[in-house]
Amino acid sequence: MGSIDYLPRDKRIVSKVKAMQLKTIFNNTVMNTIAILLLGLLATASLAHSKSMENELFVVLTSDDAETQMMAMVLATQSANQDVPVRILLCSDAGDLALKDHESPSFMPADRSPKELLSGLIDRNVKVEVCGIYLPNRDVDETDLIDGVGTADPPEVAEYMKRDDVRYFTF
Repeated sequence: MGSIDYLPRDKRIVSKVKAMQLKTIFNNTVMNTIAILLLGLLATASLAHSKSMENELFVVLTSDDAETQMMAMVLATQSANQDVPVRILLCSDAGDLALKDHESPSFMPADRSPKELLSGLIDRNVKVEVCGIYLPNRDVDETDLIDGVGTADPPEVAEYMKRDDVRYFTF
């Protein structure tokens, strides 16, 4: 015998209906809670993914001033240290940084040169290029560039620059 068998028949029916309603409410509450938790997890994963896709840094360096070059390399390095994807385009006299035989002075407090920081970024797989008009307008060619430096393709660079997730630093 069940716990409601001692009740009159009509009260037993009402009790069974109420029990079914409570069970339905409980099941709906559990399902809604699970759905909310899943949506929260998906939103968190989506936010984490979008954060990882944000804020690529495009450093365009044209200055021949060694201190300016150093600051550009310091900021690029610090951004890479914070897991920000970095890309570097060297134009005009700044392209000389990418030449094998080019020397640049060291700066304090790191006692390192812009070229050393650039080489460190290349070692970390940062994309580094000289602009498309750099080599044709000098007495050098791709064999004079340090390993890991390529020549930019202007249409591809223009496409890259259109992206909403790319921030520019120009020096």
